[in-house]
Amino acid sequence: ISPSFLFWVFACFFSVPVNKHKPWIETSYHGIITENNDTVILDPPLVALDKDAPVPFAGEICAFKIHGQEMPFEAVVLNRTSGEGRLRAKSPIDCELQKEYTFIIQAYDCGSGPAGTNWKKSHKAVVHIQVKDVNEFSPEFKESVYKATVTEGKIYDSILQVEAIDEDCSPQYSQICNYEIVTPDVPFAIDRNGNIRNTEKLSYDKQHQYEIMVTAFDCGQKHATEDVLVRVNVKPVCKPGWQDWDKRIEYRPGSGSIPLFPSIHLETCDGPVSSIHSTIELQTNFIGKGCDRETYSEKSLQKLCGASSGAIDLLPSPSATTNWTAGLQMESNDIIFKFDGKQGAKIPDGIVPKNLTDQFTITLWMKHGPSPGLRAEKETILCNSDKTEMNRHHYALYVHNCRLVFLLRKDFDQADTFRPAEFHWKLDQICDKEWHYYVVNVEFPVVTLYMDGTTYEPYLVTNDWPIHPSHIAMQLTVGACWQGGEVTKPRFAQYFHGSLASLTIRPGKIESQKVISCLQACKEGLDINSLESLGQGIKYHFNPSQSVLVMEGDDIENINQALRKVSYINSRQFPTAGVRRLKVSSKVQCFGEDVCISIPDIDAYVMVFQANEPKITITGMDHFARPAAQFESERGVLLFPDIRIVSTVTKMEHPVDLRERDGGLLVVEEMLHNLDFCDILVIGAELDPEQECLELDRAQLQGKHLDATNSTAGYSIYGVDSMFSYEQVLRQLRYRNWGTSATSDRKFRVKCSELNGRYTSNEFNLEVNILHSSNSNFMDHVNHMLVQPQFLQSVQHPEGSVSAVHNSVVPSVATIVIIICVSILVFVITLGVYRIRTAHQHSSAEHEGGKDSEMDWDDSALTITVNPMEKYEKPHQAEEESEEEDIDDEEEDTTSAESDDSEEDEEEEEEEEVIVQKGDKQNATRQEQLEWDDSTLPY
Repeated sequence: ISPSFLFWVFACFFSVPVNKHKPWIETSYHGIITENNDTVILDPPLVALDKDAPVPFAGEICAFKIHGQEMPFEAVVLNRTSGEGRLRAKSPIDCELQKEYTFIIQAYDCGSGPAGTNWKKSHKAVVHIQVKDVNEFSPEFKESVYKATVTEGKIYDSILQVEAIDEDCSPQYSQICNYEIVTPDVPFAIDRNGNIRNTEKLSYDKQHQYEIMVTAFDCGQKHATEDVLVRVNVKPVCKPGWQDWDKRIEYRPGSGSIPLFPSIHLETCDGPVSSIHSTIELQTNFIGKGCDRETYSEKSLQKLCGASSGAIDLLPSPSATTNWTAGLQMESNDIIFKFDGKQGAKIPDGIVPKNLTDQFTITLWMKHGPSPGLRAEKETILCNSDKTEMNRHHYALYVHNCRLVFLLRKDFDQADTFRPAEFHWKLDQICDKEWHYYVVNVEFPVVTLYMDGTTYEPYLVTNDWPIHPSHIAMQLTVGACWQGGEVTKPRFAQYFHGSLASLTIRPGKIESQKVISCLQACKEGLDINSLESLGQGIKYHFNPSQSVLVMEGDDIENINQALRKVSYINSRQFPTAGVRRLKVSSKVQCFGEDVCISIPDIDAYVMVFQANEPKITITGMDHFARPAAQFESERGVLLFPDIRIVSTVTKMEHPVDLRERDGGLLVVEEMLHNLDFCDILVIGAELDPEQECLELDRAQLQGKHLDATNSTAGYSIYGVDSMFSYEQVLRQLRYRNWGTSATSDRKFRVKCSELNGRYTSNEFNLEVNILHSSNSNFMDHVNHMLVQPQFLQSVQHPEGSVSAVHNSVVPSVATIVIIICVSILVFVITLGVYRIRTAHQHSSAEHEGGKDSEMDWDDSALTITVNPMEKYEKPHQAEEESEEEDIDDEEEDTTSAESDDSEEDEEEEEEEEVIVQKGDKQNATRQEQLEWDDSTLPY
């Protein structure tokens, strides 16, 4: 029996009270619990004391009770005797939900016995527990992207501030202690508070925008799981000027008019603008002769512009007939001649008439700079001087001290008086190293100069005595003047320095203003789309060549709209590829001030792409034979009755689906363009003018921009006109030969050109055979069938047809069938002729025996003459009649005999005075005897 039990029994028996005292605990406790843990560390420790100890039950501690609303803690007794207890969490504690807890706790003893009756509780003690945080959360930025805008050229203390937060509950882990820029090599820095600043001045031209990545660290050195993007836009310092324009503008041939600055606008930085003055300049001085002009020959251009005929080209392309320019320096394909002060060309005698009369015109393109050397010498463009003995200049055009001078010394006549002799013009353009077009119209004594289409009167005219007549020959030169006298050896003098092109002289006529403007017109320039839509108050002006446009207005938006309508246009089908510089200069005036702000110039360029190169193809009948009589006739023979000229271009057709990157499909398309000449050359020996020639009715050239020249070497058709016009003229070209006995065949070659030889056609060869034999009428028919079957003729397409014309070649199978059919026909005809002759000989033998020996007249010497010209006048008709007759003879001999009798009856009616009738039998015999002896007739 335990002592406590005995003590309890004793106390009960003797009624002694055993639980006199209440348990005792501290009045307050402070505890700490780590987050996500259940152990609470209390200070002081949880211990309850009872003065009834060591009395069983009464001196023992049975429980600790917590008073509070759903406190997540519980207190347990570890030792009832010592009263030691422990405070623990019933579930994991989350600091982020609650950082501290306060509640009441009391201790309870075990009462007065095992049943726990008469238990006592201690006083109330306050427990304050703090939750110790764990660094379980990473920092997070408040914004997904941070944006800021700065002005270039400034250093900022703070551009913007980024901010991150941490969901941990404690200051140690919830506070952000540091920020860091992750992106390397950027001109930015960040401090502990998230303020971003630039470390150097930013430039808008260098970089418009910066993107940097930033991270954050809490005080536990845990960094953000996701970095944040910071965009810093650099704004340029407000600079007055044009904005939103492209430096490169692309132009493809055939595009028409394209806008140069479709989105341009002027930034004035809020200045009080009163007026704007802008000049747009297209710089094309390095393209051809100052701009993109047609590169046809001067002769073709003058024909195209309607100039008077008779112009003589003094600087033509070198050839067998124009060889005086062979030794000169040429530039590109534009027939530009460069003179370096050491060259001159002699024009052969007979090219230019000696007497130019009182009316003539000199035209030329010239690019000239200041005269070299300290002492400016005369620089001769054109000079007509004495060839020998003397040194007189009859007329000349030269440059002297940047002045253009025209000299004209008239010959001596009855009026021996002073006359105007030298005409001087002083123009800045003469020495500006740019291309200009000059026209000198002479209506003596008045001389007028046109430069680039503008009229200029001479500022100085000097008089001189006329030149006395002499028998000394004259020498016309270009690029220098011929000095034939006053020197030991005739030589060139007064050399020209510069470039010349299209130098012509037209005796007896002067040019009109309209023709001059056409000859120097540019095919490219500036344009304005929709003039009527220009804003009110906009003034504009073009120079004559439309390379300079001036615009002026007092409203910024109207000027912006007007400049957006400025466009570039090139009307050439095959423009010169390359760069065209573009410059826009502007001046802005403000209210009350002359000039308030400065607008930088725009320097841009137009890139003109190369046009697709056309392929010019000439097709037609390349061989035929005709009887000699046709060549000898007045009209001759048409050489090219079915000639066809077609031009095609190969293009790349790109797929519609841009995802297909395997390239496009090559497509061949027919295109229409002009030609500027077609040459028909004689292959082999030249034509003998005594017996053969090429002829063309000049009426065929009327209504077209075409002309033609003829020689023993061939025929040349020139002028700018359509391929259809050239076809029409070529089809009318005839070849005549009235001495065919010496010629059996002729060969000709046709070659055409566009843009003065820039694009040339294939060489189309034609062979013509002249049939001399008396049997040629039948063979000519067969040859005609072989060469010109109906379905072999080239299909004639109307002008403007876009359909392909490369199907004119008949397949080989059809050709073989044709040849076989013709061979069978020849065999059948030959067989019919043989049977007719056999039947005729047999009939003649029978009638010879029965012939009356006492005939009234002897017809043994009768000869029937057939006019051979009937065969040539109507060859097809004669051949058809012959074929029909032969076929009938072959089918039935009796039918042939009846036909012969019928024909002989008709002949007797026509020649009644020759045939004598003596009786029915005798007449029948006579008719049989008068059958034609066709043994010598050709079949």
